[in-house]
Amino acid sequence: MSTTYSSSTASSDVGSYGGFVDALGGIATIVLAIIGLAGVKAEMLVAIATVVFGAALLIQGGGLSALFLVGFAGIVLGVLALLGIYAPVLTAASAIAFGAALVISSSAVWQLLTSRSIAARFQGHSPILRVMASEVAAGSAGLQGMAGLAVIVLGILAVAGVYTTSLTLIALLIAGAAIVLTGSSLSGSMTGLMRPAASTCQTRAG
Repeated sequence: MSTTYSSSTASSDVGSYGGFVDALGGIATIVLAIIGLAGVKAEMLVAIATVVFGAALLIQGGGLSALFLVGFAGIVLGVLALLGIYAPVLTAASAIAFGAALVISSSAVWQLLTSRSIAARFQGHSPILRVMASEVAAGSAGLQGMAGLAVIVLGILAVAGVYTTSLTLIALLIAGAAIVLTGSSLSGSMTGLMRPAASTCQTRAG
């Protein structure tokens, strides 16, 4: 009885913590990108923003191995850029990888939330809550997917040598905003739906 409740509660707490860290990393990336676009040590800040976003993506990865690997690769490329090793090219390439990761993760999240196991978990909730959760999932996945495509395009232009540093900073700005908006809303809705389910399980067990 208590074991079931504790496990569910722990899962929701981990989800909340992960969403908070994602949002924090996204906000830091946004701030660094804006400062860089303002002309304050843009070359250095784009590398730092790449490391920060890579760390946020690595934490967000969780069970998605592709997302985890892209985050790790972003950290490595960002560190190399900070050391002055082909900095413009490496940060722009990281932006392309980040965009692809956002697209992939948006598809994975949508498939997860529409899977039978998750749908069965939501059966104990009111129809309004289930509809709201579905709308949040669809909106978050769609927004993240479009942001990922935009980041990819900007990264490709940056690699081609078109305003490399500026476009990479804009790409990181969009990527940071995407995980702030989608990560927090998605984890919030999932946590809110999982906690009542845990309470229901405990009541029925008792």
